[in-house]
Amino acid sequence: MSAVLSVSPVSTDEFLELARRHDEPVPIEQGPVWDAYDAAVDGREHWRRLVVRADDEPVAVISLSSYEGRGFRYLWARHGPIWVAEQTPQRAAALRGALASYVRREAPWATFVRLHAEVKGPDLSEVLQTITYDRTIIIDLTRDEDAILASFSKRGRYKTRRTLKDTDMTVTEESGCTPEEFEELYAIYRETAERDGFGIFPASTYLDLLSSLGEHARLWVARRHDTGPNGDLRPGRAISWVLSTVYDGAGCDTYAAGNAEARDCNAAIRLKWEIFTTLKAEGVTQYDLMGVGSDRAPTLMGVLEFKQQFGDVVEVEPAFDLPVKRLRYRVLGWLLSAKRALRS
Repeated sequence: MSAVLSVSPVSTDEFLELARRHDEPVPIEQGPVWDAYDAAVDGREHWRRLVVRADDEPVAVISLSSYEGRGFRYLWARHGPIWVAEQTPQRAAALRGALASYVRREAPWATFVRLHAEVKGPDLSEVLQTITYDRTIIIDLTRDEDAILASFSKRGRYKTRRTLKDTDMTVTEESGCTPEEFEELYAIYRETAERDGFGIFPASTYLDLLSSLGEHARLWVARRHDTGPNGDLRPGRAISWVLSTVYDGAGCDTYAAGNAEARDCNAAIRLKWEIFTTLKAEGVTQYDLMGVGSDRAPTLMGVLEFKQQFGDVVEVEPAFDLPVKRLRYRVLGWLLSAKRALRS
């Protein structure tokens, strides 16, 4: 007979103590540092940290944030739950059932819970409005630099060595940039979005991430410098940038952009190498390139070839929606489908 699962709130300290029983670093979105970013974004706030127990033994913890859409609200556990006991399909389904019951009672306004799962059970739906991925590339930074470079593809090694010889390019960390300074970078992001066909948020979204996460958000910028008549390097123009998060010994790409000039001189390759080596020196153990294309995430196919230059693809848990108000969720799905159809 399977154990009955219970769900209850847990303190931040106990949440972290339990989460770190897991073999992998705690995802930053599940960590308490993410609360400040939720608070900085309109329509979002951290809701609760929960522990799921079986016969009083913890099996998972989960941190949930509330999101407000146009006319509906939901809860999202980005990269959660974190399992601290063996995860089986049966236990995962039982966890979701217990969580849905808890949310119906404690958050009757929530239409659904968005969370991650290894297997799509009959209680889960594909996410309504966002991109989720089930494959990524994770760089092991515990190796020495030669071993990291050797793990790249042949083309990746060649491009890295070549761009490191480019003395007109520098990579600097500019995490403390002002809104005025970020305008130069945001213009590059607009160019990237128009070229690759994706939407972007207002500049304030990225500045809020930097300011609210503090040392856990890092902005790296590749610049090209013109040589003056006396051989001196003139102030450089930004051509590419990456906004990373770093938490619990793990780094992750969050946003990235590059203009046409950056593509011509492999600035993105140079950026990645500088990020890897800098974070490695600081004791960070791994770096996630945050998703590559697959059947589930066809819109990420465009970055698959680029990211595979740095390592092999690994499987990760995608996100799903767990409806807790099924009729309301079904109607919401119809409305969003009709909206997309009208736009197309």
